[in-house]
Amino acid sequence: MPYEIDKTDEQWRAELSPDEYAVLRKAGTEPAYTGEYTDTKTAGVYSCRACGAELFRSDTKFESHCGWPSFYDPKESDAVELVEDRSHGMVRTEVRCARCGSHLGHVFEGEGYPTPTDQRYCINSISLRLAPDEG
Repeated sequence: MPYEIDKTDEQWRAELSPDEYAVLRKAGTEPAYTGEYTDTKTAGVYSCRACGAELFRSDTKFESHCGWPSFYDPKESDAVELVEDRSHGMVRTEVRCARCGSHLGHVFEGEGYPTPTDQRYCINSISLRLAPDEG
């Protein structure tokens, strides 16, 4: 699928740090409980660190105690792309930025969290950038 933001691997490497590149472009995972936004409670909008697309609002972020920021819904339904992921001997649903195709994390359903959607978007902090609400 073509993305609105389409860059070469060389361009992504030049724009992202090695750790950002490993997660965003190679579908890596940052270590649990190490991310910048895991425990953040600041109100605002979380955007894709690679392209700036708005992905999640802080009012959908919740404490899941899984080691990564968790959200129960994207900001807009078309902000993210969901892709079947059969890596590591599992079947999961990968979450990507719909604008640039960068890896964000995975979404899980039916885990019993008391959220309006019963979904947990488990997202790498390093895939995000938080723009705090003004005032």
